[in-house]
Amino acid sequence: MIAQQFNLSGRTALVTGASSGFGAHFCKILAQHGARVIACARRVERLEKLVAEINASDGNAYAVSMDVANADSVARAFEQIDKVGSVDILVNNAGVGASQRFIKTTEQDWDYFMDTNLKSVWRVSRHCVDRMRARDSGGSIINIASILGLQPSFGLSLYATSKAGVVQLTKSMALELIRDRIRVNAICPGYFNTEMNAEFFATDKGLEFIKQTPAQRWGELDELSGPLLLLASDAGSFINGIALPVDGGHLVQSL
Repeated sequence: MIAQQFNLSGRTALVTGASSGFGAHFCKILAQHGARVIACARRVERLEKLVAEINASDGNAYAVSMDVANADSVARAFEQIDKVGSVDILVNNAGVGASQRFIKTTEQDWDYFMDTNLKSVWRVSRHCVDRMRARDSGGSIINIASILGLQPSFGLSLYATSKAGVVQLTKSMALELIRDRIRVNAICPGYFNTEMNAEFFATDKGLEFIKQTPAQRWGELDELSGPLLLLASDAGSFINGIALPVDGGHLVQSL
């Protein structure tokens, strides 16, 4: 009975930033649990490779080019998505990250982080929510934020601010959209060894940083699978408006 609640058969999931890292992993997990997956990103060649892998494993996936920071690109992508089917699950995963001290940031840097990490969540969600409400079938939106959206860290002011915006947008959307049976939640990952930060974690400084966290290691991608499925499926049908840290206890470490 419990296992059936996690079954996503008959549902369509859209994942942004799907060409690598979290996004590619999310596509595979959602497909393994029965969802038809629409993988979106700018790097189409990588998407096509991912989709071929999923389909070869008896999954059902499609690749759609989308630059989440470009309104025209998102609109064109949804014209294609509408031909594939109605989106039931949206995973707003696309984002960028970089370490930079506040005193060295520029207005261009601000726009880059806010457009890609925050405004894109609003933009893609607006397209999806309009369609979910029009067909009156509800849905689940999962925004990928960060523990840095809940607590700051030195040298990451713009990234942390953009992710804090994602957390607050998640809560506001959850409050307003639940009457349309659309649940909105956020996952706030801690430190995972992905393409975005692999270079840092390969250094002595990066390894020392991880050793100082409570778990003394970075997270494994599969440790995000359970939280994702919980929020995407009927198993989480009464969960709405949360920002769930998946960080090995990093946020609760002793001062």
